[in-house]
Amino acid sequence: MTTRYALLLRGINVGGSRKVPMAALREVLAELGHSDVTTYLQSGNAAFSSSSGDDEQALAAALERAIEKHFGFTVDCLVRDHAYLTAVRDDCPFPADELESKQLHVTYYSEQVAADRLAAVDRAVFAPEDFRLGDRALYLYLPEGLGRSKLAETLAKPRLLPGVIATTRNWNTVRKLVELTAQ
Repeated sequence: MTTRYALLLRGINVGGSRKVPMAALREVLAELGHSDVTTYLQSGNAAFSSSSGDDEQALAAALERAIEKHFGFTVDCLVRDHAYLTAVRDDCPFPADELESKQLHVTYYSEQVAADRLAAVDRAVFAPEDFRLGDRALYLYLPEGLGRSKLAETLAKPRLLPGVIATTRNWNTVRKLVELTAQ
């Protein structure tokens, strides 16, 4: 059985370092035996089909090894299937249809994060910015966008969620990943 997945790379093509050209990324995915490979934007989004039978973590680990071998540096990877991506989109606790794409983001996590790990973040301090925890995801409402957000800066501190891989996408990309992984 073939499953359609999205690949989310963390921290590439930012500020001139850790360059991963999308054409080369497509080649890496194809060399691993994946098919119907496509990329979206330059920020580390790809979709592919796989009949390997591997789970998302095994696929991500294989991709991390292949990327390191090909490019010479490590890149954290998350792999998510279409059903998960659709659920993340559909379960958004904020009024997505009423907001601009720059105001709504999702941080995808490598594992489920317990609410108590974020309990130290005082929402009132950051209002009107807000967040809600989902299934291996964090929904961010940022009225002025991600670049100026003090809340996003606070939530991105590694000491808050040690050992958890996190990568954030704006709402346009969240929707596009659902579209790209549809069969």
